[in-house]
Amino acid sequence: MSRDLLTDLLAYETRVWDALVAGDAAADEALMDEGFLGVYPSGFATRACHVGQLADGPSVATFSILEPRAMSLGPDKALLAYRAEYTRPGGAAEAMYVSSVWQRSGEGWVNIFSQDTPAE
Repeated sequence: MSRDLLTDLLAYETRVWDALVAGDAAADEALMDEGFLGVYPSGFATRACHVGQLADGPSVATFSILEPRAMSLGPDKALLAYRAEYTRPGGAAEAMYVSSVWQRSGEGWVNIFSQDTPAE
């Protein structure tokens, strides 16, 4: 896999996490495709659900993206998979594995799918 693809996808994924830390719903929404689908332990989520978690402010206090891997899914789509370690505001440390599918959009990328799997 191209190192450039991994670098690009990590930059966009980091922007999502940064939006969660800042409580920036507009930034989060701008990174999600209108048809975004999230698959989480709590169930399915749309873009509105993902953005809605920021209605009361930041949903994440700190985060680290570890062991990232990128895989091309065709000329305009790619998968980023990694382990996330993070804390919620006022919460304990948590970890999960994330699979995130990105699609080229203009000069950048938008997130079209994400699945979170809690780490043991």
